[in-house]
Amino acid sequence: MNIAIISSSKDLAGVNIRNNLIEIFNFEGIDEKFDSNNVYEYNKIKNKNIKSYLINSDLIHAENIDKKIEADVFIFASKHKSKENTPSFTVHPIGNWDKAEFGGEERKLCLSSAVLLKNLFIKLNKNGNKNYEISMEATHHGPYISKPAVFVEIGSTEKEWSDKSNGEIIAKTIISTLNQDNKYKIAVGIGGTHYCTNFNKIVLSTDIALSHICPKYHLDKLNEGLLQQSIEKTKEKADFILLDWKGLGTEKQRILNLLKNINLEFKRGDQV
Repeated sequence: MNIAIISSSKDLAGVNIRNNLIEIFNFEGIDEKFDSNNVYEYNKIKNKNIKSYLINSDLIHAENIDKKIEADVFIFASKHKSKENTPSFTVHPIGNWDKAEFGGEERKLCLSSAVLLKNLFIKLNKNGNKNYEISMEATHHGPYISKPAVFVEIGSTEKEWSDKSNGEIIAKTIISTLNQDNKYKIAVGIGGTHYCTNFNKIVLSTDIALSHICPKYHLDKLNEGLLQQSIEKTKEKADFILLDWKGLGTEKQRILNLLKNINLEFKRGDQV
């Protein structure tokens, strides 16, 4: 399996993570360049070839980068921003439930690996600074690519982005995650907050792994097509849809009606 870890030269956190990958795990420079930058390789995990790429554009606008880089999985190492500037580590799938205001394509989701997301999130909770907020996020922003992809991020200011120890945490999280293989119950998440307050607890305490997550603020845009897309854009076979029951708000009945047309069972998050 070929895995591409993508960082941007415009992103302090991404460069920090890349530098730590190269330094800690002895990624080797190879006779290859991408976007005029050196490519580094790591081959010490059985059946996995891992390469670190540095691009010169913003990650969220690296549209169709999978057409230029040959890989089975893409991990975007990135900064995270929040209005509250909360120190944090976050992971999330990518795609747009509505307009493509921050890269990607309108109302199109990218392939998501629920297993990769869960394993990254578990490792972040083990490795991360306990004074930091550690969270999954709902599916959002670009770029649009056709291969399974995930963002793993350091938030939320230059202080955290540049902190070498934070880059080390993410680097170790990525490599240790890629060194394991697990089987979980696979679900698509619907409802709740952007930072997946209830889903976070479920992912950490059960054998459920989530692929795409549609938050409460996008439920009014969710239709049968998008719901079907979230299932089809899950790398693993989805076993059910998981509802953040209280986090469905005024859309609850409409979502339940939608689910009648989907050939997949649903479960309430407060009952798993």
